[in-house]
Amino acid sequence: MHQSGLSGLCRVTDSLYLSNARAANDPCQVTAHGITCIINVSETGSSCPPPPGVEEYVHIPVPDSPLSPLRDHFDAVADKISVTAERGGRTLVHCNAGVSRSAALCMAFLLKHRGATLLQAHGRVKACRPMARPNPGFWRQLIEYEKERCGCNSVRMVASPIGEIPDIYEEEARNMMPL
Repeated sequence: MHQSGLSGLCRVTDSLYLSNARAANDPCQVTAHGITCIINVSETGSSCPPPPGVEEYVHIPVPDSPLSPLRDHFDAVADKISVTAERGGRTLVHCNAGVSRSAALCMAFLLKHRGATLLQAHGRVKACRPMARPNPGFWRQLIEYEKERCGCNSVRMVASPIGEIPDIYEEEARNMMPL
C-alpha cells in the first residue's frame, strides 16, 4: 500500500485516493497523483477553483453525523469512481478529516465495484489510512448496503460500554475500559 503520510493523499486503489480537506486543497499533491475528479463530502464546498487537471468536482453536502443519510450517495459515488477509472482518470474522495464520510464512501465503492466484503473493504481503507473510522451511523448504513448487495454481512453492530459499535472494534473497546 502506498501512503503519503497522514496528511497526504492515501491510495486505496490505482484510481481511488482518500484524504482530508487540507491535502485535497493542495494543488501540488492533487496534480502529483494525477487526480482528475474530486468528490468533496463535507458541509462546505471548496472556495478555491480545482487544480489544473481536475476535470470534475462533485460536492456532497452531508454532515458527519450518525443520522446523516450518507447511504443515499453510495451508488452514485461508487459509480462515479468506477466511470472515472474506466476513462483512465483518478478520483480523490475527501471530507474534513478524511476519517468518517470519505472512508465510508471508499468502502462502498470497494463493495460495489471490487467485490469486496465490508470487512475486506474496511481492511483495505484502514491499511492506507490508519485513522479511517466511519461513525456508527455510517457503519449501520454500510452493513445494510452489504446485506442488500451480497445477501449477508461480514460485519455486525454490537453493544459495548461506549455504545453500539462494529464488531471489528470490540477488542479495542474492551482495551479502552479501566481495569
